[in-house]
Amino acid sequence: MDKACKGIIMKQFISSRLYLAVHQGTKERLIMKRIILASNNKDKIKEVKEILTGYDIISIKEAGINVDVDENGTTFEENALIKARAIMKLTGEVTMADDSGLEIDYLNKEPGVYSARYMGHDTSYDIKNAALLKRLEGVEGDDRSGRFVCAIAVCFPDGREIVKRGTMEGLIAKEIKGNNGFGYDPIVYLPEYGKTSAELDPEEKNRISHRGKALALIKDELDKSEEMYAEDNDSK
Repeated sequence: MDKACKGIIMKQFISSRLYLAVHQGTKERLIMKRIILASNNKDKIKEVKEILTGYDIISIKEAGINVDVDENGTTFEENALIKARAIMKLTGEVTMADDSGLEIDYLNKEPGVYSARYMGHDTSYDIKNAALLKRLEGVEGDDRSGRFVCAIAVCFPDGREIVKRGTMEGLIAKEIKGNNGFGYDPIVYLPEYGKTSAELDPEEKNRISHRGKALALIKDELDKSEEMYAEDNDSK
């Protein structure tokens, strides 16, 4: 084989390797952009998608996962990590999970980490909210203080973990008001806005809510991971 032929073959070989490297890198970055959210709560999924723009958020149902994870932690952070780790091990993909709830100071921070299970999983939030207002009858002013808490965990297949917390302080309202939120939103009154969380418009809520704050912190970390990944691949 003459030198010209060898040269052509070598160029073709190098070009194919470069294409594969770029293609593989692009594929890996696309995989990193896809995040499985360990939830099937349509309201929560919608909220996460609105804030984590640029990422492909899919539910565990969309990922083909049908499993109940025992959330036996004693803090919001522990429960978020328990869920994220479990689904990440099943899928081998980047997984996000959150644990959120309502803390009412007068009730020793109940319902807290048991917010979703308070009075039973199948009990409607109309009933749960009415029951909490009943327990606070006669309680006035700042003694009705409380907050929404959200802890979000992201687990990566390479072992990295990110955990962030967001809170939204308020007072427990004396009546159920608002149709824009879900869960306990209709009974958490925000004095600075003069309305309950369920009376906020979605954009306003995403900006100030406990989940919105936690997701903003998570997004900062995810974006940094993307930048580090890109820099690492550029240097190879």
